[in-house]
Amino acid sequence: MKLPLAFNAYKISGLSEHEAHERLLRDGLNELPSFKRRGVWLMVLDVAKEPMISLLIIASTIYFFLGDLNEAIFLAASVGFIVVLTLFQRGKTEKALEALRDLSSPRALVVRDGQVKRISGREVVVGDTAILNEGDRIPADGVLLSCENLVVDESALTGESVPVRKLVGSGEVIVQDPGGDDTPFIYSATLVTRGWGIAEVTAIGTATRVGAISRFLKNIDDEPTKLEREVRRIVWVVAACAIGLSILAAVLYGLSRNDWIAGALNGVTLAMAIIPEEIPVMLVVFMAIGAWRLSRKHVLTRKMGAIETLGSTTVLCVDKTGTLTENKMSVRRLITSEGREFFVDSQSGGLVEEFHRLVEYAVLEGHKNPFDPIGVAFKKFVDRYLRETEHIHPEWRVIREYPLSRELRAVCSVWRSEENKTAVVAAKGAPESIIELCKMSAPQSEIVISQATAMANEGLRVFAVAGAKFSGEKLPDDPLKFEFEFLGLIGLEDPIRPSVKQSVQECYRAGVRIIMITGDYPQTAQSIALQAGIRDADSLISGNELDLMSDEELEKKIGSVVIFARAVPEHKLRIITALKKRGEIVAMTGDGVNDAPALKSAHVGVAMGQRGTDVAREASDIVLLHDDFTSLVEAVRGGRRIFDNLRKGLSYIFAIHIPIAGISLVPIVFNWPLVLLPVHIVFFELIIDPACSVVFEAEEEERNLMRRRPRPVKEKILNKPTMISSISQGLAVFLVVFGVFIWGMLAGMSEPELRVMSFVALVLVNIGLILVNISFSSSLFSKQAVRNKSLRYVVSGALFLLAAVIYLGPLRELFKFGQLRLNIALASLGTAVVAVAVARLMEKLAGRFFK
Repeated sequence: MKLPLAFNAYKISGLSEHEAHERLLRDGLNELPSFKRRGVWLMVLDVAKEPMISLLIIASTIYFFLGDLNEAIFLAASVGFIVVLTLFQRGKTEKALEALRDLSSPRALVVRDGQVKRISGREVVVGDTAILNEGDRIPADGVLLSCENLVVDESALTGESVPVRKLVGSGEVIVQDPGGDDTPFIYSATLVTRGWGIAEVTAIGTATRVGAISRFLKNIDDEPTKLEREVRRIVWVVAACAIGLSILAAVLYGLSRNDWIAGALNGVTLAMAIIPEEIPVMLVVFMAIGAWRLSRKHVLTRKMGAIETLGSTTVLCVDKTGTLTENKMSVRRLITSEGREFFVDSQSGGLVEEFHRLVEYAVLEGHKNPFDPIGVAFKKFVDRYLRETEHIHPEWRVIREYPLSRELRAVCSVWRSEENKTAVVAAKGAPESIIELCKMSAPQSEIVISQATAMANEGLRVFAVAGAKFSGEKLPDDPLKFEFEFLGLIGLEDPIRPSVKQSVQECYRAGVRIIMITGDYPQTAQSIALQAGIRDADSLISGNELDLMSDEELEKKIGSVVIFARAVPEHKLRIITALKKRGEIVAMTGDGVNDAPALKSAHVGVAMGQRGTDVAREASDIVLLHDDFTSLVEAVRGGRRIFDNLRKGLSYIFAIHIPIAGISLVPIVFNWPLVLLPVHIVFFELIIDPACSVVFEAEEEERNLMRRRPRPVKEKILNKPTMISSISQGLAVFLVVFGVFIWGMLAGMSEPELRVMSFVALVLVNIGLILVNISFSSSLFSKQAVRNKSLRYVVSGALFLLAAVIYLGPLRELFKFGQLRLNIALASLGTAVVAVAVARLMEKLAGRFFK
């Protein structure tokens, strides 16, 4: 256990165990309102409360009491399948989130009764004395009592990738926001990357900065997706119409034939033929299987409806740090004191000798096994370029360190080997401070400052390096007494992820606009935007400018702004709100606590699973488990594919229900022989349900899927062209089948013969309508359709069952069929071929005239 020397110097006793216990009882545990796993029955109840699932349960119950056990069992089985699939997906999601929470739970090193002890972060109380070392996750908010070279990564709160320096305050210090250098304040959920510190805890749990954001999230309500609202409306409208028609049909049958029981039965048959119970089944199955497909690509779906919404996204708001970039520093550029430059990305050869000393002293300033991202970046650079040179000194040891201060923003280390009595002094820090250490002239200073400014404008983090020799006996107390020599400048960057540029371009091809929202400086944000291929990177608004804008002004300007720099959490939420008011469908990516309000407010919140904070993950709809920006593009692709296939499935459902409902209703109205009975409708459901839920879901994406603009915000899934196409197909099929039915009656066919002829024709037409609607761009028998294994299984199963009910005696009696003679079979086949051809023609015409 590494303890700061100041611990013994200050003789800190900390709280007593009794005091700590009393405060724990008074203030509660140091934790945020946590995610709690729900029991299986609570999850089942949650699923059952969905309006569409409730409709299925009600319908199944009604059919059971009416004596239609087949339909009741079928619907109940559908509900069971949906519940099991949904529970599986939600259980998988909750386990993954729990694992992420466990990984992020910090422990704390505190002083109690004068003794140092390691406790759970949940048990830290206000007034505790916390000891902070490199690599520690800070467990609570506090103020520093002592520190040395303390550097903290506060990107979880600010979005800025560069860690900030910490110093002990002098006198009364006003509490400041996270993100600034040289403040004495530490914040929960941030990370110590360098140095050590001793702090007094001032706030825990919901009273911390992280807790404030967590409380704020509760005021943002979740909204049902547009698709969910639309499908619910469709189901209830059609169900109301079906119930009305079924009651009318039952009354007409009872009055015309004086058989009210048969009238009620036929009313139920008509309701079964019209009510689109497949729609809620299809929607939930699509979302559940879609979530499962995305999970195989390391995309965790917390709210399944968000997948479809992501596919219709028009604006993607991305955080810079950890989303576009890797959230780790790397050396990008070197400039020696003579002005020679080395660009790491453009020169693949070795590092020439004149740069060696600059790098040697930059590494000497740091630790041999650094933890902070800047030290790690230097070590990787040295391992690449200086591994086999004499400039690496593993045998040297540090004999003294001069920490940074408000007066001198540089760190100096004094090194000495056992063989050499002359000490080597290395210094690294802000260019202005190194200039002061080197006592440079004004002209020399101007050159260095000009070079450093140019590098900073390119988005680089700039450090100056100096070196000195010391052969005296006693080291000076002031590093300014060394005779430093200026060695050069080193620029570091947080590089973009390798796949980001391609993914950004794919978003542009798909008509998705990219907006960067970051807490970083404007120059850095613009540099990263240019590297990532984000268009119009010069269109930028800073946080200060945003503060001066009204919501109305922001709403007007946001249509052309691409970058928001120096943004705080409140800014991000305002930006998301302004975009939503403009009618945009907004997806927001992020990984920090500061992103959480915007993640929850956006139509789709996408959090990073590895680097993301627990608060951000729980506020999101989708979690990218591998923090890979390309996974986000795959999620957009998946959402668009789901919407396309849902539209195809809905078109098919309405198209097939029209002829089935028509053939059920017309004989009742005209007092003709009844063709379809409840058992026949159940047979059709055995084809329709798996077809719309499985076959259409499994269909491959359209070739132009990611080269289309997002659909208009107000466009419905059953838009005008789709409805006209579907109704045209259904009416065409109905007229052809009805015409053959009339021909059969005029030819003197018996009722069982009419029934078997019409039924076979409808089954074959059903298969044909699946092929007609399964693709927007391919032919009926294209390779794409043939590759759909689910389609092959459903068609094969339908034909097998059709043969069984026609040729097996007991089933034929149950279905009240006559013998399928050759002329009847040919009539059925000819009817199906003609009906499908006409339906395909109507679908093409609708697509041409109502595109």
